Amino acid sequence: MIIDIHGHTLAPPEVYQFQSRLVGSRGNPFDGFPKVSDEAINKQLSKHIDVLNKVGTDMQLISPRPYLAMHSLQPSSMVHKWTEFVNNIIARQVQLQPDYFRGVAGLPQSPGVDIRECLPELRRCIEELGFVGVQLNPDPMEGGHPTPPGLGDEYWYPLYEVLQELDVPVLIHSAGCCSPRESYTLHFINEESIAIMSLLDSNVFNDFPNLKVVVSHTGGAIPFQMGRFRAWRHRSGGEDFDVALKKLYFDTVNYSKEALELTFKVIGSDNLLFGTENPGTGSVVNPNTGKMFDDLKPVIDSIDFLTEEDLYKVYEGNAKKLYKLNITADKKITQLK
Repeated sequence: MIIDIHGHTLAPPEVYQFQSRLVGSRGNPFDGFPKVSDEAINKQLSKHIDVLNKVGTDMQLISPRPYLAMHSLQPSSMVHKWTEFVNNIIARQVQLQPDYFRGVAGLPQSPGVDIRECLPELRRCIEELGFVGVQLNPDPMEGGHPTPPGLGDEYWYPLYEVLQELDVPVLIHSAGCCSPRESYTLHFINEESIAIMSLLDSNVFNDFPNLKVVVSHTGGAIPFQMGRFRAWRHRSGGEDFDVALKKLYFDTVNYSKEALELTFKVIGSDNLLFGTENPGTGSVVNPNTGKMFDDLKPVIDSIDFLTEEDLYKVYEGNAKKLYKLNITADKKITQLK
């Protein structure tokens, strides 16, 4: 069984037409969410499922597309409406195609707003809609000002408390970027690197020992700069960096075999979960292989030092354990109680 823990919704055009109207009006006046038919949702889902079938993915966890999150826009009430609407669409996608998808909730984050404002939507998605995880943007300013608090800051503690209570993983994934110095893709990598160091240099895992954190895109730059952080930890007398890193989980969304080989060596199969973000940024043909960049299973299969046990953990076992998923032989998936 191949479980892809990092996917995003492929929504019908009506969803983004609503987004355009919402941004244009800033949600005032707001005359309710538009009706989107099951037929329209299934039409897009059929394209998504064709992609998954082509690359051999059995199940994908889908969340809102991060670069469309609009977290930095005002008023915050508009962001709440958009996030709620997209989460509702994802819930319907899962309901319509339960053999292929499970939901990961977006949060209605806004600059300078108490993180507690996100908690009702988080609880709704987990407790009412049956989502199995949540996506967190470490920079709701989206590259703007003021500088957001690091994930080790107590600003985030009310969220961590509820995540630990609900026992659901949080996927660290930056959103859009307003800075002229960064593309959103570079912003992802920078924010993931900052998030890791902020968490590991804090008391978060002492205060929330059962918190489940997954970092996107193999942890940004961190796995490729391990020596520097190892040296810094030995110099400062802190916890061994390799040991500290095991408090986190990472996905495999990295479209380079060389990078994935290094990631498996420094992070290890116990803390890696299969992810592709397919269809997405990597859905373009690699001229060197003739395959899509995000067709990652053949790449991982070709890493010669991985054992069958390693592959089982990454493709299936870690996801089942972390997200409390029970997958039966007929590809049905349920959340364990």
